[in-house]
Amino acid sequence: MANVAIFVANGFEDTEVVATVDVLRRAEKLFNGSFPIVDIVSISDSKQVKGSWNIEIKADKLISEIDFSKYDCLILPGGLVGVEHLKENDVLMSAIEKHAKENKVVAAICAAPQILGKLELVNGIEVTHYPGCTQYLDKAIKKPHMSAIADKNIITGSSIGGALQFALQIVDHFTSTEQMLKLHESLVFNY
Repeated sequence: MANVAIFVANGFEDTEVVATVDVLRRAEKLFNGSFPIVDIVSISDSKQVKGSWNIEIKADKLISEIDFSKYDCLILPGGLVGVEHLKENDVLMSAIEKHAKENKVVAAICAAPQILGKLELVNGIEVTHYPGCTQYLDKAIKKPHMSAIADKNIITGSSIGGALQFALQIVDHFTSTEQMLKLHESLVFNY
């Protein structure tokens, strides 16, 4: 069982947010109690947030309304502009650092693993990331050819193209490989 928060700022990568939330909420429907809370959290004072491709979503909550300790997993989507906004939010940065140091799960995709590097949470940890988004990742073990990687309490994803695998990696971490594979099958990947 995991309560999850995914943080959004203007300029977030649209599909990475929607795909991750979709997969986690599907997991909850398939495996009741696996992800009872999947909150989209705006880091601003508005629940209306616009993605990098001008898709506007309505967050479930504002960052000022949440209790970080109630979440088992904090998720950071990519999008270059969105990631810059996330990095500038001191409340979020402190919460991520505290969360990781308590061995709770932090997940980041696309350009967002750089945030984890800035906080020195991925030193010696395997990570994947969007090509060229390697700022602060000098001490990480970079594997950009992978869609998604879980190493200890850190889960990373490469990009929009790996968004479903990233979400499935989170499902695998909190449920079981068998349950993740059942969900994977229902998504109908045709390789």
